[in-house]
Amino acid sequence: MKNQPLIVRGKIKLKDFDPAYDGGLDKDQTKKATAKLCARIGELQPKLYANSTHAVLLLFQGMDASGKDGSVRCVLRDVNPAGVEVANFKVPSDEERAHDFLWRIHKAIPRFGNIGVFNRSHYEAVLAERVLQIVPKKIWKKRYGQIVDFERMLVANGVLVVKFHLHISRDEQAERFRERLANPEKNWKFSHADLTTRQHWDDYIVAYEDMLNATSHPAAPWHVVPADRNWYRDHVIAETVVKALEGLDLKWPKSEEDLSKVRFK
Repeated sequence: MKNQPLIVRGKIKLKDFDPAYDGGLDKDQTKKATAKLCARIGELQPKLYANSTHAVLLLFQGMDASGKDGSVRCVLRDVNPAGVEVANFKVPSDEERAHDFLWRIHKAIPRFGNIGVFNRSHYEAVLAERVLQIVPKKIWKKRYGQIVDFERMLVANGVLVVKFHLHISRDEQAERFRERLANPEKNWKFSHADLTTRQHWDDYIVAYEDMLNATSHPAAPWHVVPADRNWYRDHVIAETVVKALEGLDLKWPKSEEDLSKVRFK
């Protein structure tokens, strides 16, 4: 439905979705509901770890300042850090460039029992590398199918892949950049590279639309999340993660040993 968060199941245009959409929810009440959802994630993670039959990969893509870091910090605040693996993919190293573009990604997939976070991901290979013309069209266009095949393989082998596109407006991004410049404690977040990326805004929107339409598949669909309002963004993500974890229907594993006769003196 227009202007609402959605799972991408067909061709979409991002202009049809309002980045400031909040469902008409009350901010304070929604924050309280989000806190309960985050606590639920904290309750479910030990079962994931105890069974170690699945891994969960939370993948975040979005324009600069769309709130990737903030989303991760909020949604996983009640999770044992020992059960979380975080990866952030920047410019490939010489070693990484000497392999196929998914080589470094596969190495970072979380182990069974853990929740993995990709703050940016293999999708940079069809976003930044496309828009900045780092690779030619004949290469990045083939990557859509390669990515889908890769994710299908992961899911078939017990990795739950949950993908979020944080959809922010150009005006809201500018406001967040101004805040970073005005606040000495946030100056470190700002980079002149952000301005370069902003100059390619329209090109990135087209690239994101193509990415969403080409790589949202039943095994790992894309979730488009309105990102202008942090509190609503976090609520949508937390609710989605809870549903994903509960969908695994994990039970506490039984001990392989007979514990009935264990006594302590």
